[in-house]
Amino acid sequence: MATLKEVQLKIGSVKKTRQITSAMKMVATSRLRGSQEKMDRFKPYASKFSEVLGSIAGKAGEEASPLLVAKEEPKKVNVILCTSDRGLCGGFNVNLIEKAEKFIDSELQDKEVSLTCFGKKGRDWAKKTPNAIEDEYIGVVGGKFDFSVASTSGQKLINGFLEGDVDEVYLIYSDFKSLARQEPVVKQLLPIPSLEAMEEPGEEEVKAKDDSVYLAEHICEPSSDALLGEMLPKNIFIQIYDALLQTSTSENAQRMKAMENATKACKDMIDELQTIFNKTRQAGITSDLMDIVGGAEALN
Repeated sequence: MATLKEVQLKIGSVKKTRQITSAMKMVATSRLRGSQEKMDRFKPYASKFSEVLGSIAGKAGEEASPLLVAKEEPKKVNVILCTSDRGLCGGFNVNLIEKAEKFIDSELQDKEVSLTCFGKKGRDWAKKTPNAIEDEYIGVVGGKFDFSVASTSGQKLINGFLEGDVDEVYLIYSDFKSLARQEPVVKQLLPIPSLEAMEEPGEEEVKAKDDSVYLAEHICEPSSDALLGEMLPKNIFIQIYDALLQTSTSENAQRMKAMENATKACKDMIDELQTIFNKTRQAGITSDLMDIVGGAEALN
């Protein structure tokens, strides 16, 4: 049975751990608020851009841009994996890595796969696989980043697709649904799928269609094909940036939840150790009383 001093030391150690986890929860909560606001501010722009792009794409075919043309037999595939740089965020990174493993094993068995990694956790996993690491970006997810990160990485992928170095590009990231729900998803970036498949009409759009109300057509100058050729690459950048924002928000939400659970576990452990301390002290007092009683009886 542990001595009183050992139990006291354990209680003090757990209390210090609880202070650390509580502070980390506060930091994660603050970062979550900032990343969620940034994500929400970006949504209207991305939504309007998609609306205009869909309107213009209706006037042009696949010949408007080579980014729309799928290869007959794609052999080289690049997978963008978005993870965090740090741990202590529950199963956040594990779920994303498992999603990547299942997707590569089931969908890309006979293809040459390369990886573009955002985050140390994904990069470290990629090093253990036979797949080549095409590019890596550290210190992005969970930190401060701007649109230039998405445009730089996206332009490299577009250049590789146009030059024939890669036939398909897929994006794996964490889709932020709510504070309690984040889901790893796979999205095709290149070749750009049909805009009808990319978009899921909301209730307002469905109601508008049912009422035979349609948006006015956009007037394009010089032409819809030329404008589409400029907008499609930007659409790639927007999707990468949106994925980074959602992954960053999901990471902070998972870390806040993990630190909250750790803090509660510390409290439960302290209560349990305090009970053990009281029992140990009571046992010591009882033993001392028995020694006193035994000595008194011996004297009599």
